[in-house]
Amino acid sequence: MQLVVARIGRAHGIKGEVTVEVRTDEPELRLGPGAVLATEPAGAGPLTIETGRVHSGRLLLRFEGVRDRTAAEALRNTLLIAEVDPAELPEDPEEFYDHQLMDLDVVLADGTEIGRITEITHLPSQDLFIVERPDGSEVMIPFVEEIVTEIDLAEQRVVIAPPPGLIDESQAVIASSRDEEGDGDEAPATGKDA
Repeated sequence: MQLVVARIGRAHGIKGEVTVEVRTDEPELRLGPGAVLATEPAGAGPLTIETGRVHSGRLLLRFEGVRDRTAAEALRNTLLIAEVDPAELPEDPEEFYDHQLMDLDVVLADGTEIGRITEITHLPSQDLFIVERPDGSEVMIPFVEEIVTEIDLAEQRVVIAPPPGLIDESQAVIASSRDEEGDGDEAPATGKDA
């Protein structure tokens, strides 16, 4: 099975290094020296990692045969793809690969069906499950411990405890509202005397 493990960013320096947006929880395993990765677009690879280092909190990689800034910049936005055994599991039992979560049923604690995971979106702050509901609509569920209370791969289901309004907008709680006193004919405040 092929999994996207990183996206190449901009060139760094003049000797062929590139910044990398990591898309794996195991970069030391997937993006270590000697790793051979397929690419998307396929014409850019395969690429073999020669060196890797962290600089100012970002992973920098250099690939075999990429020796200057021009060659490194030509790889920008290329996806790096690792071949992964589908039976392989992450080391941490609280972590999951995307392919393990796809098509799982999403239910409430009382068993009420919400839908099925059709996509997982990775955002900088958190991951989201895109869940297709029985009526064909979609709902986004943040993949955070407070909401996703249980993942049972054996039963092929995810149990959630959504806050009011996440699943049913009619149950949304308004946290604050604007004071609507006045008739709206007042001039805007400018801080200047008229």
